[in-house]
Amino acid sequence: MSSHMAAAIRSATESETFDLAGNSISTIETTIRSAFASPLELNDMIRLTFVTGAGKLGRSKYDDDAAKTVTSSLRELGYTDDRGASCVVECAGSFKSQHDTGKNLKTIVVFPLIKNTLAEMEELDLKEKGPAILEEGSPQQLIAMASINTFEKMLTSKCPSWSQKKACVAVIEEVKEVVQSLDNKLMNGTPLIETEQEFYDACDLTSLDSKQTNTKNEMQKQVEEGKITSSEKEKLLNQVMDKLQALEGDIKDATDNKKPKRLQKLSSQKAKLTERKETLDSIKASPPHRLKHQPDIEKLRKEMQPLIKLEKETNGRLLSIKEISAISRKEEIEDDIIYLEESSRGWFEEDADFELRIDASRALARTKAAAVKKVVKKTAGAGSATNRGSRPISWIVPGAAKKTAGRSAAKKKSSNTNAFAAMMMDSDSD
Repeated sequence: MSSHMAAAIRSATESETFDLAGNSISTIETTIRSAFASPLELNDMIRLTFVTGAGKLGRSKYDDDAAKTVTSSLRELGYTDDRGASCVVECAGSFKSQHDTGKNLKTIVVFPLIKNTLAEMEELDLKEKGPAILEEGSPQQLIAMASINTFEKMLTSKCPSWSQKKACVAVIEEVKEVVQSLDNKLMNGTPLIETEQEFYDACDLTSLDSKQTNTKNEMQKQVEEGKITSSEKEKLLNQVMDKLQALEGDIKDATDNKKPKRLQKLSSQKAKLTERKETLDSIKASPPHRLKHQPDIEKLRKEMQPLIKLEKETNGRLLSIKEISAISRKEEIEDDIIYLEESSRGWFEEDADFELRIDASRALARTKAAAVKKVVKKTAGAGSATNRGSRPISWIVPGAAKKTAGRSAAKKKSSNTNAFAAMMMDSDSD
C-alpha cells in the first residue's frame, strides 16, 4: 500500500487528499519518505492533504501517532513547519497541521518542494552567498556544526562500528584542513565570502580536535571490549603485523649500527605491538550490528509469512479477488522491506560491510521462519499422537482368547448358571 500511495503522491498534478486510515506507523513513514525524498516534477504549487485522525466515530481507524509520524518524517527530509503556509511557490518545502471542524478531521497539509522552485532558489542563493563549503545536511556538515554533546549522540547512532568511527576520524581531519585553509586566507588579508565566513564562525579547530579525540577513544574502547567484527579484527591484525615487520628491519639496523638508545625505543614499541597482537588474537569477533529498522522489518516479515504460504498453495490455478489482493500486499511488503533495509545504512559504511548486515538480517529471518514451521509441525504431530492415544489398544498374545470372545463365554456361562439355579429352586420347592 505504501508504494502505491507514494506513487500516487508523486504523480499528483493538482491538489489532492490522502486518507491514512488503517496504515501502520512503519507504512506511513515509508510512504512519506518515498513520496517526498526528492522534489516533485511540477511547475505550479499544489496542496497535498493527509488525513491523520477523526472524531469519535472514526478515531479507531487511525494510529494515535499518525500525525506525529508524518511531521517527523517530513522534518527529516528538510521540510519546515509553517502555520501561515499557503498554496504558493514561496511556501515550497513546508507543512502545517489543521483541524477541519466541519468534517471533524485532523489533517497535515504539505506544500512540496518542486524542481523548478528548488533550482531557482539554489541559483539565487549561489549568486548572493557563493557555493556552500559543505553540502547541507551531509554527514560532514552535521559533524562540523554539531555541539560536542550532539556529536557524541550522533557517533553512537550513526557510526556504531569501529570501521565507521575510523572513517569519521578521517572526515574530521578533512574538515580541520578546510578550517585551517580559511584561517590562512584571513591571515594573508584575503576577505572571506559569505558562506565561508558563516562556516568559519560556526566551526572552530578546538571543537573539531575534541570530536576527533573522543572518536579515537571510542574506537580504542570498542577494541578493548571486543566489540569488533571478524573483518575489522582481520584489518587490525594486518596493521599490527605490518608494523611488526617494519620494526624488525629497524631493530636490525639499530643493532648493526650499535645504537643502544634507538634499539631500546624500538624494542619497547615491539613489546607493545606484540601485546596488542595477543589481545586481538584473543578477541572473539562480534556479529555485524543489527539494522536500524530491524524491528519494523521483522514485523513485515511476520505479516508476509501467511501470504507466502497462500502464494504457494494457489500456484497454477485461478485466484479469487481476495487472494489477488493478498498476494499484491505481499509485493508491497517486499518493497517496504527493501526500503527499510536501504534506510538502515549508516554513515561512511562500505558496501561490503553493509551487505554483511543485510545478509545477517535475512539469515535471521530464515532461521525464525524455519523454527516456526518446526513448532507447527511438531504440534500437529503431537495432536495426531493424542488422537491415537484416546483409543484403547487391544493386545493379543499366543494362547489367549480375544476379549470379545471372553465376554461372550462369560455371558453364556452366566446364562447356564442362572438356569441351573432355577432348576434347584424348583427342586427345593417340591
